[in-house]
Amino acid sequence: MAESVIQIEHLSKVFKGDLGRSPSVGVDDLNLEIGPGEVFAFLGPNGAGKTTTIKLLTRLLVPTRGRISILGRPSTSWKSMESVGYMPEQPNLYGYLTGEEFLSFIARLFGLGPGVRKARIAELLDRVGLKDRGKQLIRSYSRGMVQRLAMAQALINDPSVLILDEPMSALDPIGRKEFRDLIFDLKKQQKTVFFSSHILSDAEMISDRVGILKGGRLIRTGKPDELMGEDVHSVEVTFMLGPDAPNLADMGIPDALVQDSRVLVRLDRPDDLSALIHKIESHRGRLVSVVPAKKSLEDLFLAEIGR
Repeated sequence: MAESVIQIEHLSKVFKGDLGRSPSVGVDDLNLEIGPGEVFAFLGPNGAGKTTTIKLLTRLLVPTRGRISILGRPSTSWKSMESVGYMPEQPNLYGYLTGEEFLSFIARLFGLGPGVRKARIAELLDRVGLKDRGKQLIRSYSRGMVQRLAMAQALINDPSVLILDEPMSALDPIGRKEFRDLIFDLKKQQKTVFFSSHILSDAEMISDRVGILKGGRLIRTGKPDELMGEDVHSVEVTFMLGPDAPNLADMGIPDALVQDSRVLVRLDRPDDLSALIHKIESHRGRLVSVVPAKKSLEDLFLAEIGR
């Protein structure tokens, strides 16, 4: 890997127990490197340590042990955050401000001048789908709109590193598609994106590498295709039969889903495909589609977490 943008070495976080409770481990000896222009998805069940890791990366928590560097600077230096954009899991924004006012406030924190601020805010509101909502009070925003505004503030300083905690959790399918496209655009600009997610299908689509966290420990990491493998474990076949075709059970196809004139069959053994196609053709049926199913990121995740 090229020189790391984010480097985590032997990172641990132990929370002290209160009122007689035992200490709890949030992150346990985490080692991870993320390269320039890489989109890295951080996956794990609730309580695995994803948000704790992100708070350690963004200086919101102090590690018990280990070290973090971002763009070659130790995280103990405030300068390590100059080129970082951060979006929390549950954005708690100032409801009495409008969207434009909030972004202007964040832009001033980064020292952006008036002219640059105005142009940048207009560009970002359009980019996150809030072009016509900038003058509206944040307290009137839906949860999805707050999520969009939180993404805009994470981009206000044109960061080279984005750290996003569950960025698509409150979005509808359209919003998720727009955010995926936005992350693809950031990757084209050679931005590095580190994000946590429960939405495994999105992580599978947009990430270069994934890491699976369990009990504060990183148990698997790698490229999705390499982790999931190329083996086909089942095949879905859709076909149509004419009105004179015999009963499916008589054709030796007992387990099928029938909708109108279409029939859907799932073969758990891909080797049975040729025999099924022969049956369809011998009864003058028409093959509509054959879809091989490989192991998904969800399959991998469930297998790893269930170990």
